[in-house]
Amino acid sequence: MALQAAGRQSLVDTVVEALRAQLTAGEWQIGDRIPTEHALAEQLQVGRNTVREAVRVLVHAGMLRSRQGEGTFVVSTADPGDIMRGVQRAGIRDVLELRIALEAEAARLAALRHRPDDLERMRAALDAQADLSDADGRPDSGNLELYADHDIAFHKAVVEAAHNTALTATYGWFSSSVREALVNALDDQAMPKIVHGDHRAVMEAIAAGDPEAAERATRELLERPKRAVEALLGDGR
Repeated sequence: MALQAAGRQSLVDTVVEALRAQLTAGEWQIGDRIPTEHALAEQLQVGRNTVREAVRVLVHAGMLRSRQGEGTFVVSTADPGDIMRGVQRAGIRDVLELRIALEAEAARLAALRHRPDDLERMRAALDAQADLSDADGRPDSGNLELYADHDIAFHKAVVEAAHNTALTATYGWFSSSVREALVNALDDQAMPKIVHGDHRAVMEAIAAGDPEAAERATRELLERPKRAVEALLGDGR
């Protein structure tokens, strides 16, 4: 496996990109041990310290993992940073469709696995959000950020109630995109207002231990804004 020599400027960044390119191209498979620092330094024509720093960057990014006394191994051939940037560039409809996929399953699992403190967090978030609503059920324009925070807190509590580490972690980094889309929607009069009864229906289905009802209520909650977005886009997709 031949790696192209790195340039002289920003050597660490250049080596990071060279190694990332090899990973995404499938030069090394998940579980493979990558060449030693010495071998990579020779292949890339850089110092071992530069290789060490580049590998550390990719370990932090979640693509590599170092094992004491064993070497460095591939754990992912996709850069999570690139995935996150792709999500952040996604439109509101795409975000809503992904939310439905993640949150509907989370609600179903939450109905089976929730604990009393999970329900307490959901209830507290909904009560705090309701306190910021006007008579028409919309947040005051000066409280959009805080209103969105309470809404996200509710949905994160639902996801966490599924007690699935991978699902919680995925939704954790996705929630920043959810929040951004939500704040934009709250400031748009063409978008439907948040219906607190829809949220409470999700919580009540979870509390009742009814996975089918929890999944259905979550889908219904998120389908309303999705239909509004599709109507605004005018393509029905």
